[in-house]
Amino acid sequence: MSNQAQNRYSENGTLYLLWGWIIFTCSLVHYALLTYTSMGASAGYIWMLTIVALAYQLYYLNTKGKKETVKTYTDEMIGYVWMVFGISMGVVSFISAKLGSWQLMYALILLLYGMPTFLTGAIMRFAPLKIGGIVCWFLAVLAVVSAWIIPGYLLRAKFKNSLNG
Repeated sequence: MSNQAQNRYSENGTLYLLWGWIIFTCSLVHYALLTYTSMGASAGYIWMLTIVALAYQLYYLNTKGKKETVKTYTDEMIGYVWMVFGISMGVVSFISAKLGSWQLMYALILLLYGMPTFLTGAIMRFAPLKIGGIVCWFLAVLAVVSAWIIPGYLLRAKFKNSLNG
């Protein structure tokens, strides 16, 4: 039964490719808009593409679901794992938008994204997804260290040098 679920969920990788390319594209465009244009305040609108991707996913799953005669417990659990992720991302995005604080958003996305990726890999017994989840967690830590901790120490050293010099 686990092999059947793995085959059904991983099938041709359509949803993994969809979300991978959407997130990759939105991230690059968001970065480019923030870095190379004066559209800083509206750069976040690129993430509206995820709504289009979600609509396609729902259509895809609905169409695929009509063809399947049996839904396994594994299928259901994986669906719930990703539903919880979607809700969590929505809440984090809403709070970040209200606070106007996006500095840690990418690290939070990686941290949150690692959870359902790892869990899906564990449920499906598919090592590449588990590894992908672990890589997300590592990159989240690296993002925080690179964006906050190292610059913080460098600024502190610069400040102390200005007091002494």
